Amino acid sequence: MIELEGVPELVDPVMVAAFEGWNDAGDAASTAVAHLDKEWKGEVFAALDAEDYYDFQVNRPTVFIEDGVRKVTWPTTRLSVVRVGGDKPRDLVLVRGIEPSMRWRSFCNELLGFAHELGVELVVVLGALLGDTPHTRPVPISGTTSDADLARRMDLEETKYEGPTGIVGILQEACAHAGVPAVSLWAAVPHYVSQPPNPKATLALLNRLEDLIGVRVPLGELPEDARAWQVGVDQLAAEDTEVAEYVQSLEEARDTAELPEASGEAIAREFERYLRRRDGGGPGGHATADGGDGPAGTPFLRDNPSGRARPPKPPKAGGEDEESSED
Repeated sequence: MIELEGVPELVDPVMVAAFEGWNDAGDAASTAVAHLDKEWKGEVFAALDAEDYYDFQVNRPTVFIEDGVRKVTWPTTRLSVVRVGGDKPRDLVLVRGIEPSMRWRSFCNELLGFAHELGVELVVVLGALLGDTPHTRPVPISGTTSDADLARRMDLEETKYEGPTGIVGILQEACAHAGVPAVSLWAAVPHYVSQPPNPKATLALLNRLEDLIGVRVPLGELPEDARAWQVGVDQLAAEDTEVAEYVQSLEEARDTAELPEASGEAIAREFERYLRRRDGGGPGGHATADGGDGPAGTPFLRDNPSGRARPPKPPKAGGEDEESSED
């Protein structure tokens, strides 16, 4: 039974969800929801029962001491509400947790029960995957849905993915069966620098989210963190010729693939997006997803046994990536 006492009536609510684990390369998606919760001072109103969904040998509880008393934090999924003001106020229901270990259908049904009781009009699930994308280019963000009408209205791709899926894919399908409009936004994280955090990917997800739902997201220090991350990876890559050559090959492949997008229509779309962000501007403004330049950060390339950074071998033509976007 779902208890929603103390939750005020919401205005045009959108549910935004992300889950740590398989669907969260570089922790980019879960960090995006955590950022929204922090910037808008979200109020937690519910937490799913950890006993129902988690294997504690996989996701272990943690012990901590507070005011001299030992306490336990259990892995779970929490829901919070944030009130977004402005000319067109809109409230968000934020869902953040760990991908459940079991009973995925019950897990999704419980989340949809909250969505129904709160009058949620749209569910947006954030995810991040490893891909053959250079860290020096804008982060690719794909928006997908299984609803053909929604895809046309919101300029999204209708998902055609077949294969293994995570809780992001299952939740989106549960929404479709329940008649709840649902969208997945996926960020591609460079597989040669996959360690969290990845503020550049988080920033790109938030920029795409604000375009999708029509709210202006306060970014805080995230743009500066993204610039520092990119400069730090630039410096580490420059110290190893193999890594530098591999990054260059990814850049060439990416630039070649995007040449057809350099059309008048594509440029007009990007310019309109820039103007929308500038019109709602304030101190700090919005950074683009590519992160730009800035002071050095401290990311790390994936290490090999020798302790030196090495790029993975490029996949053979026609081969499958280790991880791919599903929804």
